[in-house]
Order: sequence, then structure tokens, then C-alpha cells
Amino acid sequence: MAMAETSAVVERVESRILIIRGKRVMLDADLAELYGVTTKRLNEQVRRNRERFPADFMFCLTREEVSHLRSQFATSSPGHGGRRTAPLAFTEHGALMLASVLNSTTAVAASIHVVRAFVRLRALLATHADLARKIKELETRYDSQFKVVFEAIEELMQPEEPARPQIGFRLPEALGS
Repeated sequence: MAMAETSAVVERVESRILIIRGKRVMLDADLAELYGVTTKRLNEQVRRNRERFPADFMFCLTREEVSHLRSQFATSSPGHGGRRTAPLAFTEHGALMLASVLNSTTAVAASIHVVRAFVRLRALLATHADLARKIKELETRYDSQFKVVFEAIEELMQPEEPARPQIGFRLPEALGS
């Protein structure tokens, strides 16, 4: 497969990675499409090999999560066709385990793209975290350096109080001596 094709597939996989419960996951239907099987077949293999999918590899979405996904992606409502069961969400490790359970050449080839997509997202997130840390560091450093400048500017911006005339009787200077 050419590099441009590989990049396009990785980007397509990336677009299907969601963050649910604070984890980057892919839904069973998306993985089934990538691995060249039906969602029913994929879930059937998961049920037959349940011991290979601990909670940190896969979890079932709650009704609330499914409802949120439906509203976010405008998918069909329950009772109007579509799924009868809640989707399964697979972490990076679960997606890889699926490839070994499905044991097809398509699944193995697609799993490579899935790994690349998760790795690329992890690198992007690390870059963003590093950039945020550097910005915070610069803000801290420059805030202390410019504090003096900001204080001087504030003092200059304060209007001077006008000289108040003295109240009371004053002797002319010549008489006061």
C-alpha cells in the first residue's frame, strides 16, 4: 500500500476515534467496517472470547452515552431500525485484540492502521500538553519580569492630586518675620 493511501486510511481511522469516559475508543460498528466483517459477527466473536476483553480493553455504552452519540451524529432513533443493543467501545488494546480474535488478513492489515491512528493521536495530545506547559512557563516567567513595568504604568496612569489651597489666614511674608 502506498504511503498516501496509508495516510488516508490512518486519517479515516482517526476520525472514528472518540473520547468516552475519558478514554480514546472506537465503536464496534466502525471497527467491524474497518476489519471487513459485520458488526454482528464482530460482537459474536467478542462474546465467544470474553476473557480476552477485560474492562480496560472494552466496555458497553450506557443508554445515556448512546443517546448522546445519537444526538451528536444524528443517527436513527431506537424503534426505527438500527441497533437493538448498545454499542461496544474498544480501547486501543481492545481493537488490537479484535484483530487476533477475528483472525482474517483484512483484520490484521486494518489493525496496523488502527495502531498508527492511536499512536498519532497520542503524539498529538502529548505535543499539545507540552505546548500548554511551555506557555504556562512563559506566562509565569514574564509575569514576574513585567510586574515592575505594569506597576510603573499603573502609577503613571493615576491622576496627580491637585494642590489644595490652604485654608485660613496667612500673613504676608514680609510681615511674618
